[in-house]
Amino acid sequence: TARVDPGSGRLSEEDFRRALQRRGIIDDVMKDLRFSQVFLPLTDRSHVRNEEMSCLCHTCVNFSYFLQINVDPSRQYLHLQVLGGKAFLEHLQEPEPLPGQVSSTFTLYLHFRDQRFGSKPVPCTCEPDMRENFLLELCRDNADGGKVMDAASMLSICDPIHFVLIKTDISGETTLVSSYFLDWRTVLSSTNSKTCFAVELMGVGSECKVPAGVLTVNLELYPPPAVNLSADVISTQQSLERTRTAEKDRLFLVYAKQWWREFLEIRASHQSKLVKIFAQDENGVNRPVCSYVRVLRAGRLLESSRHAARFVSLLAHERAPMLGGGTGKQEQWCTLMAFLCRGKGDCEDHATLLCSLLLGFGLDAYVCMGTKAKGVPHTWVMTRGTDGTITFWESLTAHRYLHRPVDPDAPPLSPQPKPSSPYRTVGCVFNHQTFMANCQPSDSVELCVFDFQNPSRWKAMSEEALRSVCGPGSCTSLPPLPPLCAPSLDPSAASNQLEMEMRYLVYEHRKDLDLGTVWDDHLCYLLSSALSAYEMERCTGVSCGNEEFQDAVRRAVPDGQTFKGFPIHFLHRNARRAFATCLRSPFCEEIICCRGDSVRLAVRVWVFVYPENACAVWLMFACKYRSVL
Repeated sequence: TARVDPGSGRLSEEDFRRALQRRGIIDDVMKDLRFSQVFLPLTDRSHVRNEEMSCLCHTCVNFSYFLQINVDPSRQYLHLQVLGGKAFLEHLQEPEPLPGQVSSTFTLYLHFRDQRFGSKPVPCTCEPDMRENFLLELCRDNADGGKVMDAASMLSICDPIHFVLIKTDISGETTLVSSYFLDWRTVLSSTNSKTCFAVELMGVGSECKVPAGVLTVNLELYPPPAVNLSADVISTQQSLERTRTAEKDRLFLVYAKQWWREFLEIRASHQSKLVKIFAQDENGVNRPVCSYVRVLRAGRLLESSRHAARFVSLLAHERAPMLGGGTGKQEQWCTLMAFLCRGKGDCEDHATLLCSLLLGFGLDAYVCMGTKAKGVPHTWVMTRGTDGTITFWESLTAHRYLHRPVDPDAPPLSPQPKPSSPYRTVGCVFNHQTFMANCQPSDSVELCVFDFQNPSRWKAMSEEALRSVCGPGSCTSLPPLPPLCAPSLDPSAASNQLEMEMRYLVYEHRKDLDLGTVWDDHLCYLLSSALSAYEMERCTGVSCGNEEFQDAVRRAVPDGQTFKGFPIHFLHRNARRAFATCLRSPFCEEIICCRGDSVRLAVRVWVFVYPENACAVWLMFACKYRSVL
């Protein structure tokens, strides 16, 4: 049925295409292709329009369109396909969710080199229907001169693919289910550079040796290398890397034990100081605390160090869950990827992230380990200025405190600075290349002098020893540093949605009290400037715009009427939770349930969005009315 070109006597390519299309063969082949959900890296979307962004994040995209915007034929890619999950036995008794029914969901996040990916959420079941495609670029720094790498060159890329599985319940609370590092290089020995296998995901924390579930994963190299490697070559390379890492870890452990013995010999009281050299991550792996801090630059996602502190404080604080009773604290530090994907963590996670960001902004930053009031262990951040100024940064609140030590040798009547921070003792400080223990007679913060060059005050570890296990490329066991992701949440849409929900809840609440509800849209709009000023003050510590807001309110409220306003701040966007919290305040309840003549109500919501979709939600209720005595 194809037309023959009389000039050549041969069928043209266009003739073949038309003939195949008429017979429906092309349509049948396209239906069988499995490229229905290919995800762009979350960190590489600057060239995609906003309306395309949401499609690429959580819905199916056409593969030919994906190729046009993201695939460079001169580069090497690893196509990772998740073909489903099974044996998630914790959800064995849960029934299949009905269409439209709200249920808990699983979301899979991936990190490879400087690329991050996220799947669409799927309902939590024993066999979750998690079917995704991810295209990972093997070399993004163009170090190979733009040439396609051979198998031997790819074997030298020892960066693993980090899987993080997050469960989100119906209230929006997130739980870390598993954190797994996949060595993808087995595909280099596979026929046609394709391989399919099962990945057993283990639990986290106290359940790190208990399987959480299984994912079926398919790997494929594009374009495939001309020559494949043998399985023996790959296993030998992996064995050499493990041996090299184990030897470095062993030597550092020997050094750390000797260093600790020397520290205890200085004073017997040092045994009780909070000096922590190693910490367990979510997989139960002991790593030097210095390895949890890296120099992290946020590009244009964060404007300054103050904005970095505000961003970190918006990530919720939650202690690691502990199975059973008791008042002890579960020991679990998190890798940065797991912390960011979960969106919450303990004070150590916040402090190491803030220290990494402050180092990226060029500050001389350290993580401090010590105690707060009543001897409660705590971790915070400290920066040293070039003039010797010491500033404490509380990573959970973004508060800053200027440290002025008390001079114990000063005359009794001489004025002494009063403690400004909530910290009581400090045992050690560290960053990505330094670890120092406090060997001053007292570990009290108010007496502490942060003169790190004085060995009689601070005992430092060898920087060379730390570099051997914490430096870039020192160990294959160190988790790679993930970049921050730009927010995908539209702040205007989120603000409008939450404000409409608040209006509905206020209307229903007043209706139950047999009260009418009349909104003053102009007054609602005026509240915006106050909310903006509150967030700016939280970021920079500088208050501005209050005079203009007060003047605008005076003009909007006629003589003889009373104005009341109640601002409040949240870290979530759950309207019912926020409304219930507001009603617990007598002052806010008085505004919402206001009675009087000519009562007009106002509510304004402003959602300020930061990287990783961290949100500062400001809400303000207000009313104006004429008092009736």
